[in-house]
Amino acid sequence: QVQLVESGGGLVQPGGSLRLSCAASGSIFSIFDMGWYRQAPGKRRELVAAITSGGSTNYADSVKGRFTISRDNAKNTVLLQMNSLKPEDTAVYFCNVELRGGSLRVLGYWGQGTQVTVSS
Repeated sequence: QVQLVESGGGLVQPGGSLRLSCAASGSIFSIFDMGWYRQAPGKRRELVAAITSGGSTNYADSVKGRFTISRDNAKNTVLLQMNSLKPEDTAVYFCNVELRGGSLRVLGYWGQGTQVTVSS
């Protein structure tokens, strides 16, 4: 069984910082691409940042220069450092991990979501 557990969300003032963490556990043979998505009320889920197994990164234009995605392969973890947070960053953030698990098939898995609220 594969499980993704997210942590790090919360309430922060504009200009503040948060770090989100997503750890994969269970029967995992290989992890490929990893990413963070977010969804605000009434809006579509959008890609925030992604990182490949080779370390290449991609960011949404709205977060470039403020957010940094990284991974710790030894811990099967993907991180999202969020700085200079704005009210428009308020959303539920979901991690997504593409991996080969016990089924031996490459599948995508979603975390449970963590709420990030930016407000004064």
